[in-house]
Amino acid sequence: MFKIPKLVQFIGVISVLLASCQAPVKTNRTDALRETIVEYLAEKNALVGVSIIGNDGKDTLSINGERRFPMQSVFKFHIALAVLSEVDKGNLSLDQEVLIKKEELLNQDFWSPLRDENPEGGSFTIKQLIQYTVSHSDNTACDLLIGLIGTPKDVETYFKKNGIQDIEITFNEKEMQANWDNMFKNWTTPIAASETLALFYENTDNLLSESSHEFFWRTNVETSTGENRIKGKLPKGTIVAHKTGWSGTNEETGITAAVNNIGIVFLPNGEYFIISVFVTESKESFEVNEMIIADIAKVTYDFYANSKN
Repeated sequence: MFKIPKLVQFIGVISVLLASCQAPVKTNRTDALRETIVEYLAEKNALVGVSIIGNDGKDTLSINGERRFPMQSVFKFHIALAVLSEVDKGNLSLDQEVLIKKEELLNQDFWSPLRDENPEGGSFTIKQLIQYTVSHSDNTACDLLIGLIGTPKDVETYFKKNGIQDIEITFNEKEMQANWDNMFKNWTTPIAASETLALFYENTDNLLSESSHEFFWRTNVETSTGENRIKGKLPKGTIVAHKTGWSGTNEETGITAAVNNIGIVFLPNGEYFIISVFVTESKESFEVNEMIIADIAKVTYDFYANSKN
């Protein structure tokens, strides 16, 4: 059974963490890292947003950190958290079963391992739907979870009530993919994404029960998508709890609106850093867009793995 490193499992965050990630503050410690990333991005034909929190929250770094980026499937991270809040209230149960009829499965154009593995439908627990949604970025499971708690706006409201203001969730997956422009109504900022990661991992406000916290972050570690993004150039075996998103490329313009990855990277010494990278308005290839994320994660990993706090 996988276990998050002992030194970072369920630890309380010191108050400086959330205070320091409210604005893209430059510190002497991270100036060189920021300049390296900026120089690297100058050669790419894409707009990239970055937010990094490290060194127990003492270090914060952002590039286009307050800009709105389309989340695409990154919003499934948020949906799962909103569902788990209802589980912790006793309104839902992880063992509760949801019947999915064949005619309720999303069409073949949508990414859905659940549908592919169960073409006739079936009965699935909420726990399974969360695992499909987060670990496998399943669109069918995603929209079913939203329906269990209300609407996409109810998910947005949950985060705003808990202090994450720079977020908008208007459409579910089916609606978002019906029109190219719809994805831009599901947005967040890199800074807000990192704030969300910090808020729910550190769990200082007990927004998640201990069991929900352990289950949620384990599910993020088990993410099977985006192997060439944050994880792409890190040392083999590095533990990364993360969620991905991708828009595809507009055939008329040749522009990719979203190649995203947000997550927590655990270092060999038991410490970690939070990283959110969003790529938009890109005329680069899909492989280059993923490499942008991988390279930023790698230089950040080296910065923290090879420096003393």
